Amino acid sequence: MPIRDDEGLDRLLDADTIAVIGCSTTAGKPAHDVPAYLQRHGYRIVPVNPFADRVLGEPAFDALADVESEIDLVNVFRPSEEVPEILDAVRERHAARGDAGAAWLQLGISHDEAAAAAEADGIDVVQDRCMKVEHGRLRG
Repeated sequence: MPIRDDEGLDRLLDADTIAVIGCSTTAGKPAHDVPAYLQRHGYRIVPVNPFADRVLGEPAFDALADVESEIDLVNVFRPSEEVPEILDAVRERHAARGDAGAAWLQLGISHDEAAAAAEADGIDVVQDRCMKVEHGRLRG
């Protein structure tokens, strides 16, 4: 069952390194402004965007599998129909490397079936919530 309670959300906010799938180079878009907020609050942001070389001063990667450093949480800014493929990549990474133990689907993004499959593989999942809003509410 996806994480919905404050205790679970707060636990996921203990992450240090966050891979952001769909991280945008365009200021004003949530996919740029939310990771920028998280970066300002001490999180290491690892942008995953095949159309950018750098985002928020960090090198961007084409795919989650290309990220060599350890990842605590994967934050998703892609449409709900892309979630199964994204969570499959998270599951593969988690199985192979033991990291990426959580996935946070931003506001308006959800996929119950893919989330259940990820949870069955030991990955914590948050759906349809803004990480910036929850951080501000729980830690602000």
